[in-house]
Parts: sequence; structure tokens; C-alpha cells
Amino acid sequence: MPQYIVPQNLNLPRAAFLTLSLFLLGITVVNAQYPTVTERVQNLQDFDERFLHYGYYFGINQFGFKFEYEKTYSAPTILSGRGLPDIELVKNYGFNVGLIGDMRINKFLNLRFEPGLYYNQRDFIYPDATPGLSTDQDYLREIKSTYIHLPLLIKFSALRINNFKPYLVGGISSSFNLSSNKKSTDDNSNNVFRVISQTYNYEIGFGVDFYLPYFKFSPSIRGLFSIDNELIQDVDPMSPWTSNINNLFSQAILINFTFE
Repeated sequence: MPQYIVPQNLNLPRAAFLTLSLFLLGITVVNAQYPTVTERVQNLQDFDERFLHYGYYFGINQFGFKFEYEKTYSAPTILSGRGLPDIELVKNYGFNVGLIGDMRINKFLNLRFEPGLYYNQRDFIYPDATPGLSTDQDYLREIKSTYIHLPLLIKFSALRINNFKPYLVGGISSSFNLSSNKKSTDDNSNNVFRVISQTYNYEIGFGVDFYLPYFKFSPSIRGLFSIDNELIQDVDPMSPWTSNINNLFSQAILINFTFE
């Protein structure tokens, strides 16, 4: 089979924890210096007093998968295992676009609904030693996903400092995959990789609100972690593409730029 160049996989939970820790450290430093901050003319002074407001966002994403293999998949052959290396996952960048509905709870808390359209592609490259695979096409599977993404989030804001305000955000979401192939009668024997059409997730991240003269601009980064096994097994119980995998969970990094 041909040699593919595969980027190093990102440990998404570890990356999310690291970025969150750095963000909290930054907030601590800013708060410690609060008395020395020079006051400036504030834009949109009454913006955060609104009970409801709306906006939109666009951004980029990088989806991956967390694999849970069948217990004999990587076990040594001397222990009656198959001794196979992990399936290589190629992560590609996709895009996000959507709308925002924000409801004020109090000075520090907001409830947000951010429906959007997310597109991404992930590629599987199966190990050379996988039994039952022979052609170049057999070793590569492209998993294209078009999600209708429906997150319900709580936004925890710090105190506003002149024209910017840092925040944390977290919550739950549901994703509907329009490209799941769930209802397809074909499977990997016909080059069709199938996953379930709906998943539930939890999300956590952070961002900063910048108050500009006419609108509020907010870059943010979030981690998304699915709690549902998305894999649909092939008809053949010994399928070289799915029989080695017990569970498959989506994980993603989402970078959004919002305008409110």
C-alpha cells in the first residue's frame, strides 16, 4: 500500500486541560492587577444588561476519534492476540457557521444556544498487517461528516476590564450527522463506512469578549467530547474494518469567532 504522511494525533483531553489551566492562570494574574488597571472610555456600556440578544459565528474545527479496540487486537500473538498496531487517524480541518441566542441570568452567567452547521473529514489508514485487506482502496477509509450541531451552554464571565472580558463556557450538545450512512444497505465491503446519525456530547472552553464601538467580537476555543459510540458494525462479523473496534467516540477542538 502507498505511504501516507500522517500528522501527529493531538491528545484532545490533555490539550483542553492545559489551555483551560493557562486561561485560569491568566484570569488570576489580571484580577491581581485589577487595582492598577487604567480606566478608559467603555464601548457598548449597556450591552450586557439586555435580557436577550443575538449574533452569529464562524470558525474552524478539527475532529478526531477516540478508539476502543477489541481486547485481542493489539495483544501479542503469543497470548492469542493479533498483535496489530493502532489504526492511523488523519485529522483534517473543517469549518463551522451558526447563530447565537443569549439570555442573561445575572451579571456573571448567561444561557446560550448556538445552533450551527459543522463540516469535517477524518481518514482511517489501516495497518499493513490487517488480514483481509489487499488493495490501496481497502487500506483507506474517508469519513466525511456534516453535522447539525445544537449546543446549550452556560457562559461564566469575569468582571469587565475596560473593553474586554474573559469567560469560561461549558454545557451539553447534540449533533445530527447528515453524512452518517446509517440507513445505507452497503457497508465497508462496498467502501461505505457507517456511523450513527445522532450523538450527545459535552463541551468546555474559554474565550474573551471585546467590546468594539458597534458590536461585540468574541474569539473562543472549546473542546467537544462525545459520550456515544458512533460505530455501526459491518454485516460480516469478521470485517477487517470494524470487527477490531468496539467503540468509536468523536472528539474535537472548535475555534469560533462570534459577532453579537
